[in-house]
Parts: sequence; C-alpha cells; structure tokens
Amino acid sequence: MSCRSMAATAKALVASLWLSGCTLVGPNFASPDVPWLKHWNGGSLQTVASATSGAQRPRAETDAWWHNFNDPILDQLVAEAQRQNPDVRTAGLHIMEARAQLGIANSGLYPQVQQISGQVTRIGHNPSSGPNSVFTSYGADLNIAWELDFWGKFRRGIESANAAYLASIAQYDDVQVLVAAQTANLYASIRIIEQRLRIARDNAALQKRSLEITEHLFKSGNESELDVQQARTLYLSTIATIPQLEGSLRQAQNALSVLLARPPGPLPQMEAGKETIPLATLDVVVDIPAEMLRRRPDVRAAEAQLAAQSALIGVSEAALYPSISLAGAVGLSGTSLPGASHAFNWAIGSALVWNVFDYGRLTNQVLVEDARFQQLYELYQGTVLNAAREVDDAAIIFATSRAQIDVLRDAVKAARRSLDIATIQYREGLIDFERVLDSQRTLFSQQDNFVTTQGEVAQSLISLYKAMGGGWQVARGQPVVDEATRKVMNDRSQWKGLLEAPLPPINADKSPINNTKTP
Repeated sequence: MSCRSMAATAKALVASLWLSGCTLVGPNFASPDVPWLKHWNGGSLQTVASATSGAQRPRAETDAWWHNFNDPILDQLVAEAQRQNPDVRTAGLHIMEARAQLGIANSGLYPQVQQISGQVTRIGHNPSSGPNSVFTSYGADLNIAWELDFWGKFRRGIESANAAYLASIAQYDDVQVLVAAQTANLYASIRIIEQRLRIARDNAALQKRSLEITEHLFKSGNESELDVQQARTLYLSTIATIPQLEGSLRQAQNALSVLLARPPGPLPQMEAGKETIPLATLDVVVDIPAEMLRRRPDVRAAEAQLAAQSALIGVSEAALYPSISLAGAVGLSGTSLPGASHAFNWAIGSALVWNVFDYGRLTNQVLVEDARFQQLYELYQGTVLNAAREVDDAAIIFATSRAQIDVLRDAVKAARRSLDIATIQYREGLIDFERVLDSQRTLFSQQDNFVTTQGEVAQSLISLYKAMGGGWQVARGQPVVDEATRKVMNDRSQWKGLLEAPLPPINADKSPINNTKTP
C-alpha cells in the first residue's frame, strides 16, 4: 500500500471515529410527569404534621427513624438485620451482578473481535526424498474487528446498563427499608404479646381468687352453685387465652430470629426491657410530600428501570441502520527448510452491513421495546400512587389509634375502680356476685384493648416512617458484600475491586420526579 493510500485510510478512520461520537438514535430519557403530585399535600399526613408542629417538638429522625423510640435493643436488632438478613445480602449481590453487566456494556466501545492464533506443524516426507524430508511449518495471525458506534447502539447499551445498575442500588435500598420496618414491627409485636400475656395471667390470678371465695362460701352454705360455676367459667375462659398468646409469641420470636438470619427461637437480648412497648411521637415532619415520595427507593428503582428500557429502544433502532466496521489483520508464516522465505502479511479495510431484507423484524423489535417502555411507565405511575396511599393509610391509622390512647387509659382506670367498688359492695352484701364478674370481665377487656391500641400506635408509626421512605440511608455506609463473602468470591473469580467499590453517594443516584414530559 502506498503512503497516499495509507493516509487516505487514516483520514477515513478518523472521520468514522468522529462521526461515531456524534450520532445517537432513539429517545433521550426524561423523568416521567406525575401531574397530581405537585398538588398533593400529603393527605392525612398533613393533618397529623400540623397537629404535631404546634407542640414545639424537635424534628424527628427520619433516616434512622428507629432511634426515635429510644430503645437500645431495637437499635441493635435493626442494625443486625440490615447486615445479616438474607434478602439484604442477595440484593447486595445483585448490585455486583449489575456492575459486571455494566462492564460488559462498556466493552462494546472497543474492538469486538481481538483474535490471536498460531500454529506449528512438523511435516515429514518419504526418506528417499533427501536429507530435508522432515521440516517445520509455523505461522501466527492477529485479527481485529471493530464495529464503530456510528448510531449509538453501544452507548445506548451502556446507558441502559448504567440505569439498571442504579435500579439495583435502589432495590437494595428498598430491601433495607423493608427489613428495618419488619424488624421494628416484629419487635413491637413481641412486646405487645408479652404485655397481653401478663395481663391475662394477672386477671386469671384475680379470677382464681374469686372462684376460691365462691367455692368456700358455697361449701359453707352461704352462696348458690350458680356463683361458683359463673366464676369458674370466667376463670377458665381467661386461662384459655394464655396458650394462644404463647403460641403467637413464639411465632413472632421465630419470625424475628429468621429475619436476623438466626435459628428460630427467642432472642436472649430481648429479656431486657420485657413487656415494654416501644413508644415514640411523630414529632415534626419538615419534608413536603412530593420530596418524601422522591426519595422512596421503590420509586427510584421504578424510574431507573424506565430509563434502562428507554435506552433499549435506541439499541433496537440502531439495528435499522447500516453497521460500519473496521478490520485489520497481521500474519507471519514460514518453514524451517533451508533457503525458505518468511512471509509477513497485513491487511486493513472497512465493511458495511445493512440488514435491508430484515426490515420487518427489526421495526417490530423497536415496537416491542417501546411497548415494554410504556408498560414500565404505567407501573411507575402505579408505584407513585401506591406510595402516596401507603403514606396516607399509615398516617390516618396513627392519628386515630393515638386519639384512643387517653380514652382507653381512663377506661382502664374506671374499670379497675368499678371492680374495687363491686368487690366491696359484694362483701357487704349489697350486690350479687354477677356484678363482680361483670367488673372483672370488663377490666380484662379494657386492659387488653389499651395494650393492643398502644401497639397499634407504635406499629402505625413504624409503617408511616417506612411509607416516607426512611431507613436505607444508614446502610449506605456499610459494605454491600461482607468480608467473608468477598474473600470467597475473589478466590473463585477475579473481581478486580468490583466487590470493594463503594456505592455512589446518597444523592448521586437520585433521579427526582419533575414535570418534564417523557418521550
């Protein structure tokens, strides 16, 4: 090849590379519009927040919201769950998979074919042919093919893989939110059942004393058998609730243990603080409702998945246009025969491939990707709506259950006072024993309702913090893959630092909802 032709080839190569960086087919993604969101004031949450703000309390901790309960045992359990829970660990490994997939997508910008081959052959002829009847033949070749990213196919692929990577991070965050809420809910359930068990046993002891009194009076001829049987009925019905509560307690303990990746059974550290229901106030909610929904990991994951699918439309559209490739080859060959020449060959060129007769399949593939994008768009809208519903549901349950606390506390006091009066009047012969039984039955019922409602307040507040999307931020400072797992995976495969690389900063992967139209 002459110098002039080589210069022309070099110019063509430079021009192709320049053009490959300027053309990008397919839609450019923009955050989807949620028309109703900019007018949404938070529904029931707005009412609760307004009532709370007047109390002049400090702002609540929403990132590590469980600290608001001031319960060190709960803090310890949530921290353990966010490290050890199998779902959390699996979600972290999904991030590693997405990182590897992103590396695959990035490799598309470099030569796709890089092949080195070589051969050595020992050849022998009939010995009568002479002293050189055996000789060696050898050769080596290097082949490179590079499809230029003229239409942005590979860049769109990188865009899609990067969005999928961000989606995997958001899904990891979402699992952290869910695990923290589940841990706190199960912890509260255990404390609630512990208190209900104590109340049932205390009332059973009280009712047993009444039964013994009626039995003594009946044997002495001062009371009828009816009082004895009524007292026994109430006592036995209370005793019957205890095994059911004990079974529910063990189930809750098993669920919490498994959540922490421990064998089923009671947790030793929960012996401290037994029967103490975690209580907290909502304090001041300073974030506007739209901002709360933006930071929810499931909303961010849905938007990232939408962005990944948008880029795939561009990948499929690029297949409609011709692909331009550069190819080169270098080869060396020779033999061991005396006087044999050694050959050095090279070649460089370009190729254009256009699937003109496959147009129908390719155009319909674009439509397939576009339909998938629209499906994800509708799922995204549903995700935002569901997030708003969860916030409103949790807020209204919190508000209504909290409003019952003072009333039920007074009802327990009244029921206890009523029983005291009924007991005194019965001893003085002013009323019959049935009034005492009614008072005992009412006290048990009111105490159980009060404890159950206290638990509903705690659990609805947990659900509200979860609905507001808190709890994932703390986990960002922890390793995604624990040290033992990293060692096993590095020994098995060459991860080259991908396992140790930290996650992006909290706001780096946050794609806010705005009013820009989706293409």
